[in-house]
Amino acid sequence: MDEIPRLDVVAIGNALVDVLASAKDEDLTTLDLIKGTMALVDHERSESIYASMGPTTEASGGSAANTAAGIAALGGRAAFLGRVADDQFGQAFTHDIRSIGVAFDPTPTKAVPGKVVTGHCLVLVTDDAERTMATHLGVASEFASSDLHDGHLSASQVVYLEGYLWEQPTAKVAMREAIEMAHRNDAAVALSVSDPFCVEHHRREFLDLLTGDLEMLFANEDEITMLFDVPDFDAAVDAVSETGVLAVLTRGAAGSVVVTASGPVAVPAGPVERVVDTTGAGDLFAAGFLYGITNGLTPENSARLGSVCASEVISHVGARPQADLRALAVASGLFA
Repeated sequence: MDEIPRLDVVAIGNALVDVLASAKDEDLTTLDLIKGTMALVDHERSESIYASMGPTTEASGGSAANTAAGIAALGGRAAFLGRVADDQFGQAFTHDIRSIGVAFDPTPTKAVPGKVVTGHCLVLVTDDAERTMATHLGVASEFASSDLHDGHLSASQVVYLEGYLWEQPTAKVAMREAIEMAHRNDAAVALSVSDPFCVEHHRREFLDLLTGDLEMLFANEDEITMLFDVPDFDAAVDAVSETGVLAVLTRGAAGSVVVTASGPVAVPAGPVERVVDTTGAGDLFAAGFLYGITNGLTPENSARLGSVCASEVISHVGARPQADLRALAVASGLFA
C-alpha cells in the first residue's frame, strides 16, 4: 500500500468571507473604527457597517485560510480546519478554498438567516492601502474539538494556529488538543499572534506557549514588542531569542527579521511597484515562509520567499494571490 504523502501545513483558523470596499479616513471615524485594526462586531453592527459601505467585492478570506491558500499556490500540500454554515457564504468559502487545492472537509452548521451564519469580515481599504476590518465571526466562533481532523493533523509537517481563534473558549481547547496531536506525530507547531488586541487579551497565555508548545512564532513589530512588554523592536528581538523558538517578525516596508538559534537575520522586503491593499500581507508572508521551511529552504531564504508572496498580494485588492506564486519564486532564484 502506497504511503499517503505528508502535508506541508495544516492551518487552523476562522473561516471568513471578506467583503471589501474603498473608504476614507473620515468614514472610519464615523463608524468608530480604529484604522489598521480588526474589531469583532455582532450581527447588528455588521449589518449597519455594511449598509454604509460603497460598492463591495466579496472574496474568501480568514487569516489562516489565506496562508493555506498561499501554500497551495506555491505548489505545497495544505489543509485548513475551520467552521462554516450551510449558507451562501459557507458554500462560497468551501468552493473557493477547495478550488485552489487546499483540503477542507467541514461538517457545515445549519444556517439560520440573521442568527446562524458563516463568518464574514468587512474590510475598508483607505487610499494609503491600509485596511480596517470589522469581523462578525458567525459560526467560526463555535470552532471546537469536533472540527479537528485527525487525518490531517497526524499527517502534517507543521500545524499553524491563528491567534484570532484564541478569542473563543471552545477553539482554545481545540487548539491545545491540536498542539498535543501535532507533537505526538512529530510535527512542529506555529502560532501567528494575529493582532495587537489578541496579544493584549492573551499575552500571558501566548508567553506560556513559548515554553514548550511552539516551535515557530509569527508576529509583526508592534505585536512582538507588546508581547514582551519592551520599549523597542531590538529589545523584543533579544527577548524572543532567549525562548529558543524560531521567530518570524515582519516590519512592513522595512522587511523582516528571522530569529534563529544562530541569531537574528534581517531580510529586505520584496519590491512592489504600487501598494494597493495590505490585506493578507502577513498571511501570505507566513505562507511563503512555511512553504520554504517545509521544502528545504533555510529560514533566511524562507523569509525571502515570504517577502515575494507578500509583495504580490499587496499589489492588488484582496487577500489571496492572483499571480503565479511559484513562477515568482523561481524568478527570484529560490526554486528551480
